[in-house]
Amino acid sequence: MSSHTGHRQRMRQRFLEYGLDNFADHNVLELLLFYAVPQKDTNGLAHDLLAAFDTLDGVFDADVESLMSVPGVKENTAALIRLVPALCRRYLMAKSEPGRIITDSEAAGEFLKPRFVGAKNETVYLVCMDAKMKVLDCRELGSGNTTSVHLDMRQVVRIALEQNASTVLLAHNHAGGFAIPSGEDVAATLRLREVLAAVGVTLTDHIVVAGDDFVSMADSGYLPVV
Repeated sequence: MSSHTGHRQRMRQRFLEYGLDNFADHNVLELLLFYAVPQKDTNGLAHDLLAAFDTLDGVFDADVESLMSVPGVKENTAALIRLVPALCRRYLMAKSEPGRIITDSEAAGEFLKPRFVGAKNETVYLVCMDAKMKVLDCRELGSGNTTSVHLDMRQVVRIALEQNASTVLLAHNHAGGFAIPSGEDVAATLRLREVLAAVGVTLTDHIVVAGDDFVSMADSGYLPVV
């Protein structure tokens, strides 16, 4: 057995026994790269990736082309790195499937934040709920660019009626920005509330997400009680 093989086994065993909490960022990448770069020391490549993208999240947020610009990173390696945030998003979403009860903005934010993990562009979601605030459906309505996303109000009404929703919740993200609703966000939300009210559906809130932060338009006074 080579010392290199022994090192890989020791790293894997260390993770299995203690998790990643005592791993430095370059060790986290080194361990991950074992599964894309067989029979080769991955420590140096891990350091090179961190040097190129500054932080661990910077590495995972980088696109495939940028990753492959780092010497030693081939397509399989780049695909594995990009898989990590996508898997994280799906894992977190699976923990907040329909059936959850959303009684306040804190619960809404925690339910919705996972859906924006790793998002590069603004994306909008619609959550349909029954009269007891149980989630019936959570659906992506569309994705735009880094600064805006189109909201199709007819689509919102159609989905809400299809789901027989009593109440709905809207959410979108500010990619790379702050979780502060813009004037356009507020105007579109107020207009949507009117449109939904006309068909007997209540818009309870609009959650704006930025990274691990979120703002509730209802709690912040942007959606006054009518």
